[in-house]
Amino acid sequence: MYIYTQHLTMKINLQVLLIGIFLWAGNGFAQPGKDYWQQRVEYTMEIDFDVVDHQFQGKQRITYFNNSPDTLERVFYYLFYNAFQPYSMMDMRSRTISDPDGRVRDRILGLGSDEIGYQKILSLSQDGEACRYETVGTILEVTLPSPILPGDSSLFEMEFEAQVPIQIRRTGRNNKEGIDYSMTQWYPKLCEYDKEGWHAHPYVAREFHGVWGDYDVKITIDSSYTIGASGYLQNPEAIGHGYGEKNIDSDDSQLTWHFVAPMVHDFAWAADPDYVHDKIQVPDGPEVHFFYQPETEKIEANWKELQAYCIKLFQLASETFGTYPYDTYSVIQGGDGGMEYPMATLVTGKRSMRSLIGVTTHEVMHSWYQMVLAINEAKYPWMDEGFTTFADNYLQDIIFEANSDNPQIRSYMSYEGLVQARIEEPMATHGDHYRFNSAYGTATYSKGAIFLHQLSYIIGKETFFKAFKFFFDSWKFKHPEPRDVKRIMEKASDLELDWYWEYMINSTKFINYSIDTVYQENNRAKVTLLNAGEFPMPLDVSVTYIDGSQEIYNIPLRIMRGHKSFEAEAGVYSDETSFTLIEDWPWTHPVYEFSLDRPLAEVKSIEIDPSGRLADIDRGDNEWEKE
Repeated sequence: MYIYTQHLTMKINLQVLLIGIFLWAGNGFAQPGKDYWQQRVEYTMEIDFDVVDHQFQGKQRITYFNNSPDTLERVFYYLFYNAFQPYSMMDMRSRTISDPDGRVRDRILGLGSDEIGYQKILSLSQDGEACRYETVGTILEVTLPSPILPGDSSLFEMEFEAQVPIQIRRTGRNNKEGIDYSMTQWYPKLCEYDKEGWHAHPYVAREFHGVWGDYDVKITIDSSYTIGASGYLQNPEAIGHGYGEKNIDSDDSQLTWHFVAPMVHDFAWAADPDYVHDKIQVPDGPEVHFFYQPETEKIEANWKELQAYCIKLFQLASETFGTYPYDTYSVIQGGDGGMEYPMATLVTGKRSMRSLIGVTTHEVMHSWYQMVLAINEAKYPWMDEGFTTFADNYLQDIIFEANSDNPQIRSYMSYEGLVQARIEEPMATHGDHYRFNSAYGTATYSKGAIFLHQLSYIIGKETFFKAFKFFFDSWKFKHPEPRDVKRIMEKASDLELDWYWEYMINSTKFINYSIDTVYQENNRAKVTLLNAGEFPMPLDVSVTYIDGSQEIYNIPLRIMRGHKSFEAEAGVYSDETSFTLIEDWPWTHPVYEFSLDRPLAEVKSIEIDPSGRLADIDRGDNEWEKE
């Protein structure tokens, strides 16, 4: 056994000082390498919208840049609206899964011909030549007349028509709160192609993977409607509607709204004739727009209070997780709950004040984890939703001054319930293919948040937050994967973390440690620990003595090849807490014993993981107290 003792109040530690050197030196392991590539698009769309028939005509031009090393002979488009038809894959999935989403259930099956959604392609050409194409549910399969060579680009020109479905899931018209149009997943959208090939997944109500690019969108609609959207409005002087003073006289029954959204991977908008439009300026941050119906004084008061809260939210989020990179953001009443899009979110607005703040915080944080870090959220939904949930819980705890010992506690409780229900599937499961919606939700949101919070336990809180912010700065406007997070965390901590990624992402093995015995041997207290689970973890074992002092015995895993910096745990434990590093624990050994420096008579209590970050499914046997 080797012992290393250190006091938390020491301010200088070489490992902590070197974190910045390792990370900000721009080493190739932490950032995208020279072989990294991603596709790019430039969208131009003109939409003529009929609010009587709930239909629209569209003209679309896409310049597609093939930055891959591959020759492309086909492309694919998403046609999301086609999901809202009886017997679609979304309809069948909802009616056959054992725990369907309550918003969907069998509602699609009952839609009439004037209530369904559809997107019909009228023409499609590549560089002026007609393409052969076939609509297969929610995917348009396109055979190209000319292959797109590596490094080349092509211009796709399309004419299409669409009908907006009754609002059921995310997109649609006439939502339950009376918002006329929630226009999300509303246009034919090119699927992503990356190093794994095409990702043309049928839409069954899960998440997305999009191509980075620029959008230029013109929407012509009845002049009584106010629009909130992704991007920057280009013609406020022609529009008014709260964007600025209208100085172009027009008695036309329609207005054309012109938006541009640079460096995004989607475009969303909503429209209603009864929207109130407010805006605020975040100091050194974005201008935030709010679109809502002030149906009652209470609803209006909640939305007004939300605006002041958003200033704090954007400031704290940018300081903690990385600077929000756009100059605008819109919080729009619409949809069926809360759903994130570039530079905007749609949320239902007839909520309590706390609920409205909660849903807005979550969706705003998606601007970091999905809208700027464009994760393949169909394949890795736990990165998208889990990272957002972690940040959401962390920020709300600070802003509401809750000062919780564990701001992620609800995620831990949800995860423990999933384990006990015995329906858990690995987080590596594709989002569309979970057997249970409840298992998907808990693994994606709760276990994904625990993944990060528990990681701060392994490498130290300060080390974690510095590395997590660097992850954002390194991978913004790109498509990060789980291994990219791992390499940054390994460089920051100088630890090997393969084992944690494997156990946490690719398995359903759980953590279950316990204090077995505490006894006297050779005038020293001796502690026996048991690992009754299959998921090995390093441990912080807290010993409280009769004199009131506290000592943390840190037990690393041997496969970590090191241990966390104790100074990186500042703020987690009392400043008077001392740390003792003891012999590492081989993961193959179910039993571990160590001795204290004091006799048993001086020991008051012992606890595994007093910080509560260890996802131990049975904490009832983690404490020992002298009788």
